[in-house]
Amino acid sequence: MRYLTAGESHGKQLTTIIEGLPAGMPLLQEDINHSLFQRQKGHGRGKRMQIEKDTIDITSGVRHGHTLASPVSLVIKNDDFKHWTDIMGEEPIDENTKLRRVVTRPRPGHADLNGAMKYGHRDMRNVLERSSARETAARVAAGAVAKTLLKHLGIEISGYVKEIGGIRAKEIGSLTVKERQRIAEDSSVRVLDKEVEQPMKDAIDEAKKEGDSIGGVVEVFVEGMPAGMGSYVHYDRKLDSRIAGAVVSINAFKGVEFGIGFEAARLNGSEVHDEIAWSEETGYYRESNRLGGFEGGMTTGMPLVVKGVMKPIPTLMKKPLQSVDIETKEPFKATVERSDACAVPAASVVMEHVVAFELAKAITEQFPSDQFSKLKQAMDDYREEIRCF
Repeated sequence: MRYLTAGESHGKQLTTIIEGLPAGMPLLQEDINHSLFQRQKGHGRGKRMQIEKDTIDITSGVRHGHTLASPVSLVIKNDDFKHWTDIMGEEPIDENTKLRRVVTRPRPGHADLNGAMKYGHRDMRNVLERSSARETAARVAAGAVAKTLLKHLGIEISGYVKEIGGIRAKEIGSLTVKERQRIAEDSSVRVLDKEVEQPMKDAIDEAKKEGDSIGGVVEVFVEGMPAGMGSYVHYDRKLDSRIAGAVVSINAFKGVEFGIGFEAARLNGSEVHDEIAWSEETGYYRESNRLGGFEGGMTTGMPLVVKGVMKPIPTLMKKPLQSVDIETKEPFKATVERSDACAVPAASVVMEHVVAFELAKAITEQFPSDQFSKLKQAMDDYREEIRCF
């Protein structure tokens, strides 16, 4: 499985093309729209979320509610494009016409300057339109399709917030993935610990009032992945490595952890590793899950626990950062595009979906996946095989 996204922040649309889905997999438009709606929610979101009401249009690869095995294409229309046709339209402009809203002032923390130098753009709108986090809507659409595949294979996934602006949710280890999904969706900041929900909202409001922004930590929790997914044989087939790469590819993400993560550096080995046990009913399992469901680049059969670190959004309303105009070389205070005071709740949705795609991809690589019915049977047979190992 693989996917490609296309589109600019203020262009006509975002497009996702997914290749490698098995034939006969159930897929409904509402499954994808639900994920897109969750991405747009969250306390601290900016005005763009009020402008765009993201819904998907399935334009190929699905017939009567089932995949065909041909590429699936998904389209999200940008409603705001009608206000940007003369700025973002594809038709050439008259040489005597002055281009509106040319960007020559790079914003610190964004791709503006690096991207302009790489591709030779003197108008950095060519960079910021594509590097915008708006593109994550297309990735959520791809992940929603992957989540559908996982769900029909008995694998459930949930993303939620662990920390915002230094305010940490307490550990809640006894909740099932279904409970985590429900609580996160009922929370305006997608946190499982209700005691910190209002303090987190207050911190976001304070940052917005001060013209600043705050970041945080999100977590993805997965139940149902059998042991042995991934590989120890080649470095590029280690599943935790693939997930780590996918997570830090999300806009503004700067770190990833599995299980206790960096805390392992401060503990003894006896306090880190998960002891192995066995029962006739379930087969092998771990007495703890400090390594987050991974050993040797492969799943252990325990729930997967992955954390991602999101930096504060660098576009600051009242505290603009220092930069330099690429044409005049004069210093200036960075300009402001529409922005959020905090996008951590939405980032938990994005991370959930990029992780889901990596899991689905690993499954379709490991098992026969031309037909969904045969993929499901192969997964069922494998689960029984390792239970009796």
